[in-house]
Amino acid sequence: MVLAVLALSIALSLSMDSTTMGQETGGQEILIVVGGGGTDEYTKIFRKTALKWEQVASKAKATSTTIGLGGGDTNDNQRLSATLTKKLAVEGDTLWIVFVGHGTFDGKLAKFNLRGPDVTATELATYLDRFKRPVVIVNGASSSAPFINRLSATNRVVVTATDSGYELNYARFGIYLADVMLASEVDLDKDEQTSILEAFLAAAKQTAAFYDENERLATEHALLDDNGDGRGTPATFYRGVRVTKPSKDGQPDGFRANQIQLIRSPRELALSTAQRLRRDALEEKIEAVRARKSSLREDDYFSELERLFLEIAAVYEESRK
Repeated sequence: MVLAVLALSIALSLSMDSTTMGQETGGQEILIVVGGGGTDEYTKIFRKTALKWEQVASKAKATSTTIGLGGGDTNDNQRLSATLTKKLAVEGDTLWIVFVGHGTFDGKLAKFNLRGPDVTATELATYLDRFKRPVVIVNGASSSAPFINRLSATNRVVVTATDSGYELNYARFGIYLADVMLASEVDLDKDEQTSILEAFLAAAKQTAAFYDENERLATEHALLDDNGDGRGTPATFYRGVRVTKPSKDGQPDGFRANQIQLIRSPRELALSTAQRLRRDALEEKIEAVRARKSSLREDDYFSELERLFLEIAAVYEESRK
């Protein structure tokens, strides 16, 4: 046990080094898709939210593309298809796709409302199924839950503003999510950066508070899916960054989402893409060992943890060279 604690201390001390040697200034990309507002009020809200996401992208030094704010041809579905086709040529770091606007659901098909033809969850799935890189999809629209069913996959995080296609009213979750992406106080695990899981939890809490404070019936309940089962998990199932209610198949959502940040800390930026992938894989193995704790002898349990923590420490040490 002492060795495991020592190994953990080594890994943490190396990860807390603020050096930026080998720092990557690009890599991540964010595609912001702004839907038709329908009214001047919603058009202004959606524009303001999109601009907040652009601020987040700028702070993250991520390449940003916005669809839906410009003039001219208003077939934004076609623009979305063309943009995603271009993104296929890029490998490696995370692609973020953020939908800001209204959604609809007719009992069978969920859509995100665009200027021109809307985009369906099924249509978007055909685009994304060709991607090998990590993808985070944020759909802050009403009736967005069915997008989880269609888009859920390995190495992909899907966040929706609603837990049902029948939550049809205007959703506020996406506005709060844009705000908390820039807020350091939502860093629950104190690693000096905000993961998409932490942002999801904070935004869901603020959304619920809005309805409580205004004595209104909540018409949106956000979900997050990162384990590929297509079910999603609500924020109320978490304590800190861990799920407290067991999932049906024993693989809770949240672990992968907590590894992904848009605005990365200096120590995270010090890692190359390959080093980050290696570290993430080792953390996943640690999580698997912890899940098997009750079936392992104590010495074996801590010996395995020690080995993995030392491997993580070696990754951070390599990033400093």
